[in-house]
Amino acid sequence: MADEAPPSPVSLSRPLRCIVKLGGSAVTHKDVLEHINDKDLAAVASQLREVIMHSTARGYTMDWSKQSGIPPTIPADIADQVLSSSAFIVVHGAGSFGHFQASRAGVHRGGLHLPLVTAGFVATRISVTALNLEIVRALAKEGIPSVGISPFSCGWSTCEKKIQCADISPVTHAIDSGLIPVMHGDAVLDSSQGCTILSGDIIIRHLAQLLRPQYVVFLTDVMGVYDRPPTDPNAILLREIAAVNEDGSWCVVNPRLQDIDCQVEITVAPHDTTGGMTTKISEAAMIAKLGIDVYIVKAGTTHSVKALRGELNDLPGDWLGTAIRPSNKST
Repeated sequence: MADEAPPSPVSLSRPLRCIVKLGGSAVTHKDVLEHINDKDLAAVASQLREVIMHSTARGYTMDWSKQSGIPPTIPADIADQVLSSSAFIVVHGAGSFGHFQASRAGVHRGGLHLPLVTAGFVATRISVTALNLEIVRALAKEGIPSVGISPFSCGWSTCEKKIQCADISPVTHAIDSGLIPVMHGDAVLDSSQGCTILSGDIIIRHLAQLLRPQYVVFLTDVMGVYDRPPTDPNAILLREIAAVNEDGSWCVVNPRLQDIDCQVEITVAPHDTTGGMTTKISEAAMIAKLGIDVYIVKAGTTHSVKALRGELNDLPGDWLGTAIRPSNKST
């Protein structure tokens, strides 16, 4: 299969600093159909501006669209500013967008010859691209030069749910041009079953294999990975996980819990077609095997700012989150 062996890295004109996974549950109300959490999305966009942008133009909105009947206002002195940013990629999940449509129609199971699946495929793409536009808009309002890039539109496809074809040239051209690509989980064609859902977590692993960022950050709605559902009052935050084997298997190294045998109890919403936290940990471990540190942390917190800045080499004791690293780098 196309993704059984890591593909050869691709050269960029400027090094990729970070790939950010913006969890759908962190920016949407996941149990309410197509409902954005505006407050949390605004907080994430503001933090990303602080980390990505380092120029005098970062205070200017780049959303010049007409909204709520108000004509766009273009800053008079923007032409005199210099735009400069770090190389980042943002990949977001679907949250309350797309999962409902995909689940009800069984898009992840394939079968485009069935009218229900075809309709669900179309409805899923309408939903996830609508969310992509809103996230791009939120980032652009903060002065981040963001551009939405959909996997399906770029010809990404799978075979038996594994990536078979993935043209990343739109991503690399955007980065080399000083833009911030914003990708998303998507409904894609699958040569073995007709169609499936390609999760944002799998997209990130593929991009990390090709573009080798300095680090990867997963922004979620909880502090990190726990030994059981975080709603359990006895749940313990797993501060550090080591990627052990080439197959992406992993084990907990901090805290060293006697009753954990590399297993974490995970709950997945019934409409989630991408595997939830289980997929996230597995994909993060595969990225860590490449020598890339991965951080899972709650969005919009001081802890997420440290992760986004890449300030966690020594994993300070007051930081709350989960670091996933190669076994030879773990403490």
